Amino acid sequence: MRKEDLGRIIEEKRDCFIAVDRKVWEYAETAFVEFKSADALCEALEAEGFAVERPVAGLETAFCGSWGQGSPVIAFLGEYDALSGLSQRDGATVKDPLVPGGNGHGCGHNNLGAGALAAAVAFRDYLKASGKSGTVRYYGCPGEEGGSGKAFMARAGIFDDVDAALTWHPGSVNAVFPFSSLANFQVAYRFRGVSAHAAACPHLGRSALDAVELMNIGVNYLREHVIPEARMHYAITDSGGFSPNVVQPKAEVLYLLRAPRTPQVQEIYERVNDIARGAALMTGTELETVFIKACANVVQNSVLEEVLYRNFTELGVPAYSEEDREFARKIFEGIAPSERSQDLDQYSAPGGKAGKEAARRLRERPLADEVLPYGQSEFVLPGSTDVGDVSWNVPTGQVWVATWPNHTPGHSWQITSSGGVSLSHKGMLHAGKVLAAAAADLLDDPPLIERAKEELRLRLDGDSYRCAIPDNVHPKPLNSGR
Repeated sequence: MRKEDLGRIIEEKRDCFIAVDRKVWEYAETAFVEFKSADALCEALEAEGFAVERPVAGLETAFCGSWGQGSPVIAFLGEYDALSGLSQRDGATVKDPLVPGGNGHGCGHNNLGAGALAAAVAFRDYLKASGKSGTVRYYGCPGEEGGSGKAFMARAGIFDDVDAALTWHPGSVNAVFPFSSLANFQVAYRFRGVSAHAAACPHLGRSALDAVELMNIGVNYLREHVIPEARMHYAITDSGGFSPNVVQPKAEVLYLLRAPRTPQVQEIYERVNDIARGAALMTGTELETVFIKACANVVQNSVLEEVLYRNFTELGVPAYSEEDREFARKIFEGIAPSERSQDLDQYSAPGGKAGKEAARRLRERPLADEVLPYGQSEFVLPGSTDVGDVSWNVPTGQVWVATWPNHTPGHSWQITSSGGVSLSHKGMLHAGKVLAAAAADLLDDPPLIERAKEELRLRLDGDSYRCAIPDNVHPKPLNSGR
């Protein structure tokens, strides 16, 4: 079999992959409750002859599909969790929720999971035809949004024997991912006080809500005294009730703490803990600190990035129809210039002068319909992904493939709408082709994998992976921002 046949395999089975994608889009299940979505992907893997193990790593909605035996072990990472509050009719160019307040795939993980499935199936056929030793794996990774499912999986060691991991993410651009990301901790602070009549006997009460507010004030003063790259976000998830004439006996605030490296997050976390304890002391309340999850920064791998870029440029971008372009135009024109995503500028920067020229060409196009030039980068994206935990253990490469219109803001109803239309399906299938072709190169040129492993060793520079999630912390179905 030739590498060029990988695209044909995916196109022949496109209806199957789109059907899986569509099911996951419709289920729109959030972190760690993606039972139907996982079922759809597992059934598709089993129908293709993969041996499926589930659950894995103690996560009920995590799984691993395997085919073949021996080395190299090449893994594809799939996601399938949705976001709360982003329900939207597919193909609509105005906000129109299917279920007001309901869930929706506002980050395209329905496409992500099905695209990685397409890559795994096509590469399985290539591996089988080659007669070579090797194993293809599809890792079903739940709870990326606010749950860091891959971190729990890495903690359990399920990536330890993988030689290379490949993945992608839906987006508004076509590009290789050459960046690091922010590590993070997610922690809930629960305060318990004493209720009392707020007018008749407030002196008998101890306000948990006061404790939350004082904690937040303290953290806001801390912002000046942490590294500039750090981020500290919070949401009051329990304000204690709706009666202002009652001293609130309970309250909770959820924090997401970020910095370029895990030790930096750890330092900030300890300082935030001190602030929380101080707030409890000031208000005479009790404090419970609940560690929910963490993820590591991404460790880049230029060897795999170059393999992905070579295949991406050879394959180009999908052939978009007039219908695709008209949908993209309506979404694009509906986004005010001040509200446009800056993804194009950010992701074109590593390409240097050629990247700037590409960004200039694409800036006013509804579709970013060319592959951005690649260049190595030490830039740290101001977001987080649990792919980071995989990348500390295994050489890992990623690409973005456009599945929604140019400049579309992340985690938006526009992305949910795009996720059910032809534009996103074409991007999803194309991502599968790029990943499968890159995997074929790794199989046919084993020194590439050794070079990727050596680069990982050099980048870690003696550091070893240690999952920041304590051993006694287990996944919780909790919605939060990425």
